[in-house]
Amino acid sequence: MKIIIIGFLSGIISGMGIGGGTLLIPSLVLLIGLSQIQAQGVNLITFIPVAIIAISTHKKNGNIEFKYTKTVALSGILSAIIASTIAVKISPNILKKYFSVFLLTMGLFEFFKKE
Repeated sequence: MKIIIIGFLSGIISGMGIGGGTLLIPSLVLLIGLSQIQAQGVNLITFIPVAIIAISTHKKNGNIEFKYTKTVALSGILSAIIASTIAVKISPNILKKYFSVFLLTMGLFEFFKKE
């Protein structure tokens, strides 16, 4: 049941464009007991079908600015190759700490951001 709730909440966050991995990865590590690298792998596979649904919905509503997608996608592919190569070679504990710092930084940024 836990995994269904985690998937459901992750899907909601993904649909909003926030990134379901921000919830999915810590939940899989803390509540299910997966390693950081296993949780990241699950996140990557789950991202594909969830992203397809979210993309179609956002496209239908005119929320995608296509002039930026090619550049962002290409640079994202390059950095994903580099980062995934590094991620499988470093300690899972270090990877978990990097991810935690990233989430904390993003959370603080959003919390203190002026509208």
